[in-house]
Amino acid sequence: MAARRTEPATARAAYGAAHVGVRAYLADLPAEVWVRPSVLAGWTVSDLGAHLVLVADSLTALAPAPRSTRPLSLGAYVASYPAAAEVLSERTRAAAGGPDRSPAQLLDALDERFAEAVRVLDGLGPGDPVVAARRGPIRLGDFLATRVVELVVHGDDLSRSCPDVDRPAVPPEAERLAVRVLLEALAERAPGRSLEVRVPPYAAVQCVPGPRHTRGTPPGVVETDPLTWLRLAAGRVSWADAREAVHASGARADLSPYLPLF
Repeated sequence: MAARRTEPATARAAYGAAHVGVRAYLADLPAEVWVRPSVLAGWTVSDLGAHLVLVADSLTALAPAPRSTRPLSLGAYVASYPAAAEVLSERTRAAAGGPDRSPAQLLDALDERFAEAVRVLDGLGPGDPVVAARRGPIRLGDFLATRVVELVVHGDDLSRSCPDVDRPAVPPEAERLAVRVLLEALAERAPGRSLEVRVPPYAAVQCVPGPRHTRGTPPGVVETDPLTWLRLAAGRVSWADAREAVHASGARADLSPYLPLF
């Protein structure tokens, strides 16, 4: 099943709305919360905030790719994350600036990088060009969709790191796009039609090699809620630990060989 192309205007709107929600959340955090350890090993809440600066900064590095360039698929781009993990951690800690960099300074950096990202996106013009991103060529709409995934997943990381603070206001359109992107990445990693993975109310895909499903009830079904799916796909929770929140039936209804996606 070929993944559908992400409409750049839709992805850009979802990214902008998610940025506004997470940025407002960060602005309301008490100063003492920023120094807490986060749910990501070795990262503080401040490091998470600094990583969101890098998410915006990644857009400022975009440039048109040569006309004949073949773009990476969305799934292939997402699959490139693990190899860059250590470099991203180092860049995140550098952006955080240590204990001398205040929350206000991080927010200023986030605002500056986001404003520059908007300028770069405006300069790319209309359509869905192939752009040169830091981990390879990709269509603009697909790259923007990966930025939405970053904001939605790290917004949840922030919420779990600060359980005494209300969750970030991540808009439904951003959550929907993040769910769909990661389902399509799963279908690309495990092509087939023997299992249907459903994340209502947003999306479903068929995947996993085996008997082909054409009509009626699929031979296998996995169904879960959006938040559980995002945590599974991002490696925040294991398949074994999430089983109580997952309905799974059929001989091939075990996603543990394919997860996490990044």
